[in-house]
Amino acid sequence: QVQLVESGGGLVQSGGSLRLSCAASGNLFRGAIMGWFRQAPGSQRELVAQSTGYGDTNYGDSVKGRFTISRDNAKNTVYLQMNTLKPEDTAVYLCWYKWRNDYWGQGTQVTVSS
Repeated sequence: QVQLVESGGGLVQSGGSLRLSCAASGNLFRGAIMGWFRQAPGSQRELVAQSTGYGDTNYGDSVKGRFTISRDNAKNTVYLQMNTLKPEDTAVYLCWYKWRNDYWGQGTQVTVSS
């Protein structure tokens, strides 16, 4: 089992920045993928960014150039630096861990006001 604890969400004005953190604990593997999805009301869950245990990253098209994912394997923590936030980035952001199974955090609300 894997447990994920997120932090860092909140309310920010358009153009602002936020940093999300997600700490993983439990039965962890270096090669696992960690990342972030988001889900807005009435919308499907979408990939924001993901990182392998070896440094490869991938981003959703809507956040490329604005968001950066990073990972500290020693702390089993993944971060999402979100810059130039837009109102359409408003969503619940969910931490994701994948190794054979998918594990999810409880979600953290990000609200961007115009």
